[in-house]
Amino acid sequence: MRTDLLITTHVHTDGPIPGPHSLLTLTAAAHLPGGTVTDSISTNLRALPGATLHPVSLQSWRRRPEDWLCTRRAARPPAVAMNALSSWVDQLHGRPVFVSDTTDPDYLFLYWYLQRFTGRWPFEATLTDADLHEQLGCRTMCPLAGCHEAAPLARIS
Repeated sequence: MRTDLLITTHVHTDGPIPGPHSLLTLTAAAHLPGGTVTDSISTNLRALPGATLHPVSLQSWRRRPEDWLCTRRAARPPAVAMNALSSWVDQLHGRPVFVSDTTDPDYLFLYWYLQRFTGRWPFEATLTDADLHEQLGCRTMCPLAGCHEAAPLARIS
């Protein structure tokens, strides 16, 4: 029997829903059940063709231009980024369990992007547990300075 690997993610977007708006950054970490991080991946994504920056997001990003610029550095096409994430999950040594907080945009954006660009959800199970997600969260691995401040800025940016 394979050990569960708990996968947490941290994303930044330019609006509230995928399709009309884009996933900008993605950080994912694989944790052993005790919380030890065994592996991680992080990438920036190019905007979806035809997607727009939501007006509320625009205001948020204007207050943190360095973070905005960070999301645009070395941005990869969405298909390339999602295939890299899917391959990363596949190479993990354990049963990948996605841990989600339903109040965060992570699940919504990742499910949509993975289905759209890879045609599959690479996780063997999904666990919706806000407390566990917060406990294991990978926000500290995020390259954006706004995520490391005492009062982090909203992630649906």
